[in-house]
This record gives sequence, C-alpha cells and structure tokens, in this order.
Amino acid sequence: MQDLLLRASRIRLVIFDVDGVLTDGRLYFGNDGNETKAFHVRDGHGIRMLMNQGIETAVISGRQAVSVTRRMADLGVSHVQQGVHDKGQAFEELRARLDLPAEAVAFVGDDVIDLPVMTRVGFAVAVADADPFVARHAHWQTRTAGGRGAVREVAEFILAAQGRLDAERARHLS
Repeated sequence: MQDLLLRASRIRLVIFDVDGVLTDGRLYFGNDGNETKAFHVRDGHGIRMLMNQGIETAVISGRQAVSVTRRMADLGVSHVQQGVHDKGQAFEELRARLDLPAEAVAFVGDDVIDLPVMTRVGFAVAVADADPFVARHAHWQTRTAGGRGAVREVAEFILAAQGRLDAERARHLS
C-alpha cells in the first residue's frame, strides 16, 4: 500500500479513457445514427475535485463522440483527444506539451487499447470491471465499475495520498 500511496502522491496529471471508464462501456445509437453516452455525475465531480486541487485532467479516447466533447467542455477539461489510434503516442505528446515526467501522470483504463499508456505512467489504474489482462498491468484497481463512480474513487485516492482530500471535501461544508 505504501508504494501505491507514493505513486499517487506524485500525480500532477490524470488521463482518462472514456468508454468503460467514464461510461459503462455500452454504446447507444439512436435511429438517426447518432451516438450517445451516459456519464455518472459523481465521476464529473471527481474530475472537478482534481482540478480544484491543481491537478490537470485529460481524456484520450479511441472513439470520437460529440457527447464526450460536450461533457468535457462542461467540466472544463481542456486536454481532450478523441479518435486516437495510438494512445501511447498521444500520451507522449501530451506529456511533452505539459512538460511532465511519466511518474507524475496517472492513467485510468479498462481495455487492451489502454495498455500502451498504462505501461508508461507512474500510476496505472484499472476500473473494477476492466479486462482481466489489463487489470494485471495496473498498479491499482478500483472497487467501482467504469461509468459507476470509478473516476471519483480514483480522484479521492489521489487526493488522499496527497493530503488534499479533507480540504477538498471541506469546501462543501459551509
């Protein structure tokens, strides 16, 4: 556990996959062909908690969806990359742009397409219902499933490791 806390204490950027992490992984297509997604409000608040405490957030997704663009804009996430075929390259470009060492980055994923990033970051997280092969390559696995509050669980773990969780929660006690 000490190793996990040390890893989480160094995090200055958290990158999230979308399908299976910020959503439950199901894809919904309307009769008009448009894709929609359902996001959990607690996950959104978890992202805001990180940002409130000065931790950068980002999304790297293999799919492209207007609903992701809108949700991330609503949350204020400015680093959003969709339709990415090589997540490892996208990670390296983002890391270089933000001038961060890999040890200062966390990635939350659920499937094999996430492994090129998960194997490079300082804190790799798999959601509870991640592919078992992917979970074996994570430093930590959430108890909560993707799209059901796993992102909030990650945010609280990182903030607790950094001694910032109580301060963030206190903001809501007035």
